[in-house]
Amino acid sequence: MPMFLTDEQVMLADTARPFLADTAPVAHRRALRDADDERGYVPDLWRRFAEMGFTGIVADEADGGLGLGHVEAGIVLEEIGRNLTPSPFLSTAVGAVTALKGASEPLRRRHLPAILAGESIAAIAIDEAARHRPRHIGLRAERSGNGFRLSGTKRFVPFGHVADLLIVAARTSGAPDDADGITLFAVPGDAATASPRRLADASLAAQLDFADVAIDGDAVIGEVDGGRCPLDALLTVLRTGAASEMLGLANGATDMTMAYLRDRKQFGQAIGSFQALQHRAAHLYCELEVARAAVLKAQQLLDQGADAADRAATVAKGMVGFASLLAVQEGVQMHGGIGMTDEYDIGFYMKRQRVLAELYGDSDFHADRLARLSGY
Repeated sequence: MPMFLTDEQVMLADTARPFLADTAPVAHRRALRDADDERGYVPDLWRRFAEMGFTGIVADEADGGLGLGHVEAGIVLEEIGRNLTPSPFLSTAVGAVTALKGASEPLRRRHLPAILAGESIAAIAIDEAARHRPRHIGLRAERSGNGFRLSGTKRFVPFGHVADLLIVAARTSGAPDDADGITLFAVPGDAATASPRRLADASLAAQLDFADVAIDGDAVIGEVDGGRCPLDALLTVLRTGAASEMLGLANGATDMTMAYLRDRKQFGQAIGSFQALQHRAAHLYCELEVARAAVLKAQQLLDQGADAADRAATVAKGMVGFASLLAVQEGVQMHGGIGMTDEYDIGFYMKRQRVLAELYGDSDFHADRLARLSGY
C-alpha cells in the first residue's frame, strides 16, 4: 500500500483545510468556552458539515452516503484536530454510522437520513468507569416483553447530553467482565438522564443514567449476546479516528511553535537559529512523521477490511498519544512564559491533547493491549 494520499484524497484535504480554518479555528473553541456554552458544539456548523458532504463520508451509497473510507474520514478529522474544532463528527459521522452498518434496514432508515442531513448527532456510550475498560460492561439490558429494559450508568460520553441517538453497549447475559453476553443498542437520546461535565479542554462529556428504561426489540444492532465483535470493530474505528484528530492537533501545535521560532528574536536573531531548539524541532518532526505513517496504515487496513486493522489502530492511538504529548509540551516550553498564559492559543492544544489521549484508551492502555495481543 502506498503511504501517501491519492489525488482525490489530496483534493478533499484541500477542501477541508480552508473550510475549517475559516469557519471554526481555535477562536471558535475559545468563544464557546468563554460563553460557557451548554451544548459543546454549534448546530449551524454541523449543518454546514452536511452541506460539504462530510457527514456522509463513510456511509454506504445505498444509504445516501458517499461510500468513501476511513482515510477520507481521517482527513477531515485531522483538520478538526488542527483547528481544535468542537464537532460531533467522530461520534456521529464515523462511530454511529459505522455501528448502524450492522443494523437492520428499518433502523438505518430511521437514523441515517437525519445524520447525513446534519439534523441529528449521536453519542457512543461504552465506558462505565474513570478509565477506558471496554472489557467491563455492567449496564444491564433485561428482556421485557418484546423489548428490553436498560439499567446502569455510562460515563465519559462526549455529546451524550445533546445526542439524538445513543449507541449503547449493554450486557444481556453473564457477569460484567465476561467476554460474551454483550449487545449493542440504538437508543433515543432522551432515554437516559444526562449529567454533563466540563473536561480539561472545556468540552462536555456526560454521565448517562439509565433507570429501568424500556426500549423496543428492534433497537438491537446485530444479534442479542453477539455484540462483542461489533463493539470491538467499532472501537477500532473510533480509536483510529481519535488518532487522526490527535495527529492534526499535534501538527497544529507544531505549526504554531515553528512560526514562533521564526518570528521571536533574541540577541538580534530568530530563536529558531539556535542549535538546541533546532535539534528539538527535528526530533519532534521525526516523531510526528512516524505517527502519521501509523495512522495512515490503520486507516488503509480498515478500508480493506483486514484483520490486522485492530492491531494497527492500537499502534496508531498509542504512538500518536506519545507524539502529540511531545508536540504540546515542546510547544509550551519553546513559547516560554507566554505559553503558560490563557491569552495564547498553545495552551488550548495541550488541554485538548489530554482529553483525546484518554478517549478510547491512552498510550499506556494501548501499549499493554498490544503486548497482550502479541502473547506477552
